[in-house]
Amino acid sequence: MLRIAVPNKGALSDPASAMLHEAGYRQRKDRRELVLVDAANEVEFFFLRPRDIAVYVGSGRLDIGITGRDLLLDSGAAAEEIMQLGFGGSTFRYATRPGTAQEVTEFGGMTVATSFAGLVAKHLAEHGVDASVVRLDGAVETAIQLGVAEIIADVVETGTTLRQAGLEIIGEPILKSEAVVVRRAGAGVEEPKVQQFLRRMQGVLVARRYVMMDYDIRAEHLEKAVALTPGLESPTISPLHHEGWVAVRSMVPAVEAQQIMDELYELGARAILTTNIHACRI
Repeated sequence: MLRIAVPNKGALSDPASAMLHEAGYRQRKDRRELVLVDAANEVEFFFLRPRDIAVYVGSGRLDIGITGRDLLLDSGAAAEEIMQLGFGGSTFRYATRPGTAQEVTEFGGMTVATSFAGLVAKHLAEHGVDASVVRLDGAVETAIQLGVAEIIADVVETGTTLRQAGLEIIGEPILKSEAVVVRRAGAGVEEPKVQQFLRRMQGVLVARRYVMMDYDIRAEHLEKAVALTPGLESPTISPLHHEGWVAVRSMVPAVEAQQIMDELYELGARAILTTNIHACRI
């Protein structure tokens, strides 16, 4: 039975469970439930703190986990990223009071406060910077005001909270993070159950990015239409009862669907329909 760690709370929890549900796996109905057995799919889910998931997977106690790239790298666990999941995106950056520093190379002798001490210490070492790192569990933007540190490192979305605290973002991003699937380092992904899990998750990612488009068009305009809707390999084309017309079915990127429909209509296509894709294997 495949043993999978899933975030039990936080920003990654609901999107991860939603994706697993779309992939055909049972998910818990009660948030107090810590372990869930999906016997039909031969999977056992363990709902854990996102920060702990890489540690459990790296130790070999669990086979696979879903966590953030930032949490994986900060943990120092013997685990590695094997798939990006496309949600939970964030940017990790430094910030300080105006005039304190402009680049990470200027942090020598200063103190950096962060909730990701391992990640920041590694980043500073990579740049040859000798600075102290203080780990805080949250609200790191107050560390400068209270004199705990001269620099902070934190997740930045709009930067509004930092500006309200009188701080400015400095230097290049430390890391761009998102939800990822992790596996024990060196374990590989050849195991059949692991392969099946990854195929299912990839199927969800593709299904979310594409829609199925159907339309009718005269045969003499078919090549131009197919150029607009090439599909993943090639579209399905079927003759219609009305002579000179064909029906076309193809997967198209969801974000481009409306523009493609307009262009097909201008070519003479009619009965243009799009439908959502709920599951697929590519």
